[in-house]
Amino acid sequence: MTKASPPARLRHALVLLAKTVVSVGLLAWLFRSVDLGHLWAYVTKASPAWLAMALVLYLVQLLASAWRWGLLLDAQGVHVARRRLVGSYLVAYFFNNFLPSNIGGDVVRIRDTAAQAGSRTLATTVILFDRTIGVMALVLIAATGATLISNEPRLLPWSWLPPLRWLLWPALVAGVSAFAIALRLPGAVAMLLRPLRVLHAEWVGQRIARIVEALGRFRERPEALVACFLGAVLVQGVMVIFYLAIACSMGIPVRGWQLAVIVPLSFVVQMLPISVNGFGVREATFTVYFQHIGLPRESALVVSFMGAALMMLFSLSGAVAYVARGSRRVEGPEPARTEALG
Repeated sequence: MTKASPPARLRHALVLLAKTVVSVGLLAWLFRSVDLGHLWAYVTKASPAWLAMALVLYLVQLLASAWRWGLLLDAQGVHVARRRLVGSYLVAYFFNNFLPSNIGGDVVRIRDTAAQAGSRTLATTVILFDRTIGVMALVLIAATGATLISNEPRLLPWSWLPPLRWLLWPALVAGVSAFAIALRLPGAVAMLLRPLRVLHAEWVGQRIARIVEALGRFRERPEALVACFLGAVLVQGVMVIFYLAIACSMGIPVRGWQLAVIVPLSFVVQMLPISVNGFGVREATFTVYFQHIGLPRESALVVSFMGAALMMLFSLSGAVAYVARGSRRVEGPEPARTEALG
């Protein structure tokens, strides 16, 4: 692996500095009028049983996520033991939570399946499909929650934001439509990517061909895509219940369908590369939402921080899994190693 050039290292350092400024700045703004005694009171009365239940729920969503990933790999004729996929996900969670980036985990997952796929391009395509289906499930859960909550105006004054259901349902339809078109007309995807051939005609052309081939295989296995989507909905639903368990542990009166709006939205916001692992941005999203449903700022912050803390605690098991690998590194065969996609 070649080392980054000094300009690249400087650019990365400046980006990290900018993200840190955003995270610290938002947290400072949020804490400027927080009653720390009130916030700490929530923490001290947290029920260990409810928090343990939250950890179990987080394990359930990890197992469901690994199962979905396996479905997509199977659809491509790539068969990897589910236990190995679970281990890879654990390591990916550790990287996502303890590196200042939300794509480090995807790099781990790509490396861990490139050998079986015989191509890092194919392994990357599967991850992209997994991510895309996951985002569609996020939008579905958020749209459903927004529809339920908008039927009870007293629960949320929408004057501060256009009704989310008017934004989320069309976004979901547009996303599903684009996804279906890509599967139905992989040649159209090839045409869209063709301008990239100016970078390196032969190399880019080979990768476009692999992507089109992967789309064709997915089109032949619609049942795998449907099952994967249902699994993604399950994952997002479990994450809503995960946060509900955290709120219940501290006696915070927030309802499940209210969390069905904010939890998916907070995950979407965290994908924006403007903060360090979503810190600050996530808390600001929870705070604005909780205040508009009549809950104190302290309750929003403690739910957000407790959720992040439990995720980080759980992801430490990924460090154990990573160390257990020893010096072994999962690499693809020589042809796959030459691919620049990883």
